[in-house]
Amino acid sequence: MRNMSDDHTHVQEFFAARAADWDSRFPDDGPAHAAAVAELRLCEGARVLDAGCGTGRALAPLRAAVGPTGVVLGVDLTPAMLEAAVRAGRNLDGQLLLADAATLPLRSESLDAVFAAGLIAHLPQPGENLRELARVVRPGGTLALFHPIGRAALAARQGRRITPDDLRAEANLGPLLAGSGWRMTSYADEDARFLVLAVRPA
Repeated sequence: MRNMSDDHTHVQEFFAARAADWDSRFPDDGPAHAAAVAELRLCEGARVLDAGCGTGRALAPLRAAVGPTGVVLGVDLTPAMLEAAVRAGRNLDGQLLLADAATLPLRSESLDAVFAAGLIAHLPQPGENLRELARVVRPGGTLALFHPIGRAALAARQGRRITPDDLRAEANLGPLLAGSGWRMTSYADEDARFLVLAVRPA
């Protein structure tokens, strides 16, 4: 069994090798990110975290949603991804932090929402890691787990098949969220998007 530091090194190496051309590999994902952010129904002045923000493609729609008085944070484990975000000017839309989503440098109940694109597949301990996301969100706050294509399309792209133990299957993800301090409120797994919304119960 790999230890946590091995998992972190693997994730960092995977994304560091892809950071420079990440946006050019997926040039059409912008509108999908914006549509997913809209589903969070953020209010002006809200405080939101993009967990595993990568090159920061969600930061502009998050900033637009919370307005100039809101707080937008982007956290990522891979320095090269954050450097790519800065090169793209996305640090103007949110504060970028080099940190691990599993141990966030944030106060408990300090946020209104968490947006996480493509994160869940890379969490070494999904239950504990989702619990950490719940820790930093106030009661009644929300979580969006997003991917710009659905599970079947992603599996086909990667040359694999979906198995029953897939973490993102509704039957698996609902109980995982429930055990981690969240209540799943909607589940969409379509060709053009995967989007799960959850709320931290009051």
